[in-house]
Amino acid sequence: MGEPAKHIRPLSETRAIENGANALAEGFLFTVAAALIIGESWRSSQKQSKRRDNVDDQLDTLGTKVTELTTRVTQLETRWEDEMQYEKQRNDELSRILQRIVEIGLRGGWAEFEETPLQIPRIQLNSTPVNKTSQHTPVDAPDTPSSSQADSSFPSSSASSQ
Repeated sequence: MGEPAKHIRPLSETRAIENGANALAEGFLFTVAAALIIGESWRSSQKQSKRRDNVDDQLDTLGTKVTELTTRVTQLETRWEDEMQYEKQRNDELSRILQRIVEIGLRGGWAEFEETPLQIPRIQLNSTPVNKTSQHTPVDAPDTPSSSQADSSFPSSSASSQ
């Protein structure tokens, strides 16, 4: 290209064959090495792609489970709050009933104020059925007032049997 032509010495036939064989061998080795590198890169990328897909699937599964568990916790929380509200109402109702029973009992003479502290009758609760001929009477109870002394708002058993 702008340089004067140099004189090139001719190669001997043996040397040309050796140089050609070396070039072919190096080319073959280079091609095999390049194919191995490209194949390994492709295999590695496929493996990473599979791993990424598996991780994505696991994340989707875990996300679904978290959503289901969140829904379940919300449902249980609502149910628990409803049950707590019901139990609170029931507790309030039972408290009012117990307060009313104590009030009626005090007016009806279940407890006596003669001695200090206030004496409340002990009642034995039997788990066995009671005969129709026997009556429920408090055990170790102080004398109870007669039905004429009882408050009219608390009906006595003798008044109901007449």
